[in-house]
Parts: sequence; structure tokens; C-alpha cells
Amino acid sequence: MNYETNKILGGIGAILMFIGIFPMANSYGVLELIGAVLILVALYGLSGHFHESGIFKNALIGVLAGIVGVVLAFVILIAVVLANISNFLYQIYPGWDGSWASLSGMTADTSQFAAGNFDLSTLVPIITGALAVLVILWVFAIVGTFFIRRSLKQVSTKSGVGLFGTAGTLLLAGAFLTIIVFGLILMWIAALLLAIAFFQLKQAEPIPPSYAPPPQAPV
Repeated sequence: MNYETNKILGGIGAILMFIGIFPMANSYGVLELIGAVLILVALYGLSGHFHESGIFKNALIGVLAGIVGVVLAFVILIAVVLANISNFLYQIYPGWDGSWASLSGMTADTSQFAAGNFDLSTLVPIITGALAVLVILWVFAIVGTFFIRRSLKQVSTKSGVGLFGTAGTLLLAGAFLTIIVFGLILMWIAALLLAIAFFQLKQAEPIPPSYAPPPQAPV
């Protein structure tokens, strides 16, 4: 792919990630996933154009870190939270037969709380597991965006477009602050800045790889 194609793919990918958060898109993460793939492809192309392997390698490590974090969190969610939630549901739905489909037609019995018969210990593994899932997602988000920021900084240096570095910094700051809503807003803004940065790339001729002349034999 040529330089202009990488520019367009990266810009479109960042736009998809930006609009994917809107409820009207109703993408269930599909737009964000497609956008991330397009950006990764674009960074691969820019890595070859600028002869800087770190651009793609850092971005790939960042994406893989995010995937590992999501998979690990999902495993814990299934193994800990969902495995223990049935004990909690049996208390608030005394007549529950264990079928998840039957829950939709049942009414919770809140008298268990008022009578003091509710066993709070059933909530401990659920809360612990949920907290573990959130911590894992948070840590891996920070690790992933750290490497993505490093990749975008390299693109910024090679291309002269400072917005790449700004977008990377906002992504990392947003990952640190995802424990509050403000962090997600920062990451959302970073996606928009990244789209603008890609479209600010100027058409350029392929850059020849650096060549060091062989050492001359002593006279």
C-alpha cells in the first residue's frame, strides 16, 4: 500500500472508533474493532514507509495487551462472578428453578432484606470478582495505551505531525483516568485527534533506508 492509502485507512479507522461510542451507531464494539484494525494496518504501512519498525511493533504490542486484558477479564467473569451469582439469585427469587430463561417472568422478593434473612456472604465472591475484572481491564488498558503512545510518538517524529503525539498522550492519560468518566472522554477526544492527524499527513516520496558506507580498508 502506498503512503496515501495508509493515510486514508488510518483516518477512517480513527473516525470509526470516534463514532462507535454514539448510541445511534449501535455497533456493540464492531465499529471500534474495525477502526482499530484499519489503524493497525495504516501504522504497518507507515512503519515501512519511514523504515521505523518500532511504529508497528509498539502498536501491535499495545493491541495485543488490550486483547489479553479483555480475555483474562472475561475468564474471571465467567469463573468467579457468574459461577457464584446463582446463590445470590436463589435468595431474591426463592421459587427460581435455576433456568436463566425463567428469570424474566419472576418478581424479586425484597422481603428477604427487610427480615434480615439475606446471606450477605453470597455477595463477597461476586463483588471480589467484579473488582478483579475492573482492575485487570484498567491495568491492561494502561499497558496497551503506553505502547500505542510510543508508536504514535514515533509517527509524530518521522512525519512532523504533532497531533499524533498529542493523541497518544491523551490516550494514555485517559487510560489512567478510566476509573472516572473523564478518562473515557479523553480517549474519545484522542480518537478524533488521531483522525485529524492521519488526514494531516502530507504526500511524500518513499524514504530510502539509511545506508552506512562500508568501512574502508586501512592503507
